[in-house]
Amino acid sequence: MATIIAPQHACPIEDAAIIKKACVGWGTDEKAIISVLAHRNANQLRQIRQAYQDIYHEDLIHQLKSEISGDFEAAMEYLKERTLKNSQESKISKSLTASILRVRWYLMNTGSYQTERAMCHWVLDPHDREAVLANTALKRAIPDYPVILEIACTRSPEELLGVKRAYQLRYKHAFEEDVASYTTGKIRNFLFAVVSAYRYDGDEIDDKTAHSEAKTLHNEIQDSESNHEEIIRIISTRSKQQLKATFNHFKDIHGTSITRGLQGASNEFFAIIRVAIRCMKNPPKYFAKVLRNAIKGLGTDEDALTRAIVTRAEVDLKEIKELYKQRNNISLEEAIAGDTSGDYKAFLLALLGNE
Repeated sequence: MATIIAPQHACPIEDAAIIKKACVGWGTDEKAIISVLAHRNANQLRQIRQAYQDIYHEDLIHQLKSEISGDFEAAMEYLKERTLKNSQESKISKSLTASILRVRWYLMNTGSYQTERAMCHWVLDPHDREAVLANTALKRAIPDYPVILEIACTRSPEELLGVKRAYQLRYKHAFEEDVASYTTGKIRNFLFAVVSAYRYDGDEIDDKTAHSEAKTLHNEIQDSESNHEEIIRIISTRSKQQLKATFNHFKDIHGTSITRGLQGASNEFFAIIRVAIRCMKNPPKYFAKVLRNAIKGLGTDEDALTRAIVTRAEVDLKEIKELYKQRNNISLEEAIAGDTSGDYKAFLLALLGNE
């Protein structure tokens, strides 16, 4: 279940006016913006974006970026000019370079930057949001494969099709095309197959096939010389209900879950397969772990934290919260409140259902 507390009837014109007023004059009233955006569902946000464009002739997301992270953008522009000036003088000292990197790291980890990213992702249409997340994940120095699998394996066939349409409209490339361009080897084969699939989405299963394919999966996991074509075929094409039946047979036959079986073989390909299986078997459990990993330790993985909350707030974040508390003996709200601050904290907590 969703955690968003949205009014049944909201006026997009009034909401747009509140946001515009919050952006006028010195400083930005982030609290006023959060009071609106964090309490509207996807359809209501779509209407607000349209009203804002129609009335003020401005793109709401561009407005949020310029207002909330204006200091960040100005500082980055200064750093770019400083770097260019020194480049033209043919010298960039090591100390200056180090200073630029330190300031850039600090600015990217400040609350305003994280608030802006969270808000802008939230305001996007869900399909468009996931297209942006996928593109960002693919274009990292090392592609963030789990993000692609979260999109491809936790969504319905129709939802994945919507993401692919949004991706093509925004980037003028097919989602599958970029997956193939930014990945290699067996990982490319698997990811391409997963994002290209349109799975059967019903409840009917073939128990005989499930039993047979459980054996096939086990044999390929054990065969280090295999090209793992059958693993790719089965995991990327079978319906989620069929795969759950197959995984149950796997455990009955071999006395261990398939994820544990894959864990015994330490290679990146099998790690990717495990992520896909966890996403399909139990999305709330998977995202509870994503959130735990994002929060635990000395630093916070704000990208993962924001992504999990923003993408699941209208889906199953209530179940994720319950699982998180069961497994960590602390509520997700308490964990986030202790690990974040300012408007970023306030926005995330509002999406979690806090008044």
